[in-house]
Amino acid sequence: MSIDPREFRDALGNFATGITVVTTLCHDGNPIGVTINSFASVSLEPPLVLFSLKTDSPLSDFFLTQDHFNICILSETQEKVSNLFAGREENKFDQVEWGFGENGCPSLKGTLAVLECKRAEAHIGGDHTIFVGEVTRIEMEENGGPLLYYKGGYKTF
Repeated sequence: MSIDPREFRDALGNFATGITVVTTLCHDGNPIGVTINSFASVSLEPPLVLFSLKTDSPLSDFFLTQDHFNICILSETQEKVSNLFAGREENKFDQVEWGFGENGCPSLKGTLAVLECKRAEAHIGGDHTIFVGEVTRIEMEENGGPLLYYKGGYKTF
């Protein structure tokens, strides 16, 4: 049975997801980040999470070669941040407030939470690479509700 890609995408659009920006460093030490909504918890013991990124993304190699990354869970006020890190614009970090986490990776300000992770595994799954990280530190802030993605658009509670 063949599944139509558009129909598959539309069906998956019925599942509301949170929006994250996943960050790490380039080989030269510059910060990079990308908007991701394919994020999930994997395990409580040990604390594991995952995200996936198109394997042919120019950023994929950085996440494969760096030992650490941060997952910044966006708040309902950060739609512009989501759009910024989803785009190809350069100097994204010049346009947002951020600092470094204890693991040395960029940490966006104004998020609901930042999960500092050590890369545990990476797996190819279709046209994506699935990155599994062990959470080594958590930082949470009270910044309202989550930014959600549902049926092709942003939503909030």
